Amino acid sequence: MIINRWTAVGRRGFLAVAVGAGVLLAATACGTGGGGSGGGGGGGGTADTLTVWFPGNSAPEIELVTKKLVPEFESANKTKVQVTFVDWAQMSPKLNAGFAGNNAPDVFGHGPAAAAGFAAAKRIEPLDARIAALPEADRTDLAPYLASGQVAGGQYLIPLGGSGVLVAYRKDLLDKAGVTEPATWTEAAEAARKLTVRDGGAIQQAGLMLQSAKIQRVQSFQGLIGSEGGELLSADGKEVTWNSPEGVKALEYFAGLYGGDGKVSDQLGLDFANQPAGQNPLATGKAAMVTATTGQILQMVKAVPDLASKIGVLPPLKAVDAKTFGGATTGLFVNADSAKKDLAWKFVEFMVSKGVNERYAETVGGLPVRASAAQGAYVTGQPLLKPFIDAAPAYVGSPNVPAWVQVRDVLDKHLETALAGKATAKQALDDAAAEAGPLLAAR
Repeated sequence: MIINRWTAVGRRGFLAVAVGAGVLLAATACGTGGGGSGGGGGGGGTADTLTVWFPGNSAPEIELVTKKLVPEFESANKTKVQVTFVDWAQMSPKLNAGFAGNNAPDVFGHGPAAAAGFAAAKRIEPLDARIAALPEADRTDLAPYLASGQVAGGQYLIPLGGSGVLVAYRKDLLDKAGVTEPATWTEAAEAARKLTVRDGGAIQQAGLMLQSAKIQRVQSFQGLIGSEGGELLSADGKEVTWNSPEGVKALEYFAGLYGGDGKVSDQLGLDFANQPAGQNPLATGKAAMVTATTGQILQMVKAVPDLASKIGVLPPLKAVDAKTFGGATTGLFVNADSAKKDLAWKFVEFMVSKGVNERYAETVGGLPVRASAAQGAYVTGQPLLKPFIDAAPAYVGSPNVPAWVQVRDVLDKHLETALAGKATAKQALDDAAAEAGPLLAAR
């Protein structure tokens, strides 16, 4: 086995992202698919070597993959694997250079948002036939996360791990206020008003906080509009639909938590992703309920062990439907020009095999992609993970369209104006739609 590493100064490794609030951000922020024509598996390897690129520079992940998992695969398949770890910031440029130079890897990891661009550029192999050939039990077990790797109904990415955003709460604070666990967003708002503690005009304890920093607010809004029965984009990904009545209702709810006489939090824009875990408002008791990612929950309990018995995690809250933001964090693609597609698929299949994927998820701090992992040692040893596993069917991820990153940034900008009270929900969403529409049409 050959191991290479490319890193970029100042970038955090995949583990730091995976166990922080940004697990979904890092994996969905990068879109690509451009670059020169041609391509071929190899990535600097030889004819009898499978080349694989992983995103990130986390030492624990590198240790697991290179020292344990890859040697196991090599031994079982009597082959050699050349592994390269590429920092997230460098993955798209390195891939585009590889495609242009005909030495892109046979298998490479990336976030779901890259799938549409790669598919449009015909850089990645359709995997529908490979999935169809799996035993039915495997297809069912993997089903909750497969949608995150689909473009126009076709399977292109096989997720390696997942994460979700759910409402976590402090059991002791709810008990003190005599509040029962809410099951709907309406009940959550009612509970939040009872849980909000004020000292004069200042809020000392927030009742409910949705993640509202840059990009995080898009994810919060996506969960809310999904629960109202709405969508960000049309089914074909060519038109904006977030300024629907469902979208307006979702954003009005979101903004109402932070503005007006009935606000239940005054910490708009707090960056959950980049604050120390012990300073999370849920950990400090400055909030009774917050939306949290899988990684944030694990980090909080690690930073403050006593919280393990005090934190509860709610199932996805319902309005019209019960939906929440979540899905795959990163996954594996097969190079469409690889000369070793069968071997490449074997490697992908190996990485999502039950025992292997649980070990990988535990190392990177995410969720295994198999539904059966709920009964595995990793999840049962971390009871707070089970609600995130159970919620997988309710996850909605970022749209797999080539222009999504640019479209998301436009939406993010206008959501900020509504949350800050500088525009109505309807005006903000209409303005975002007008600006984003041409971006979708251009792709």
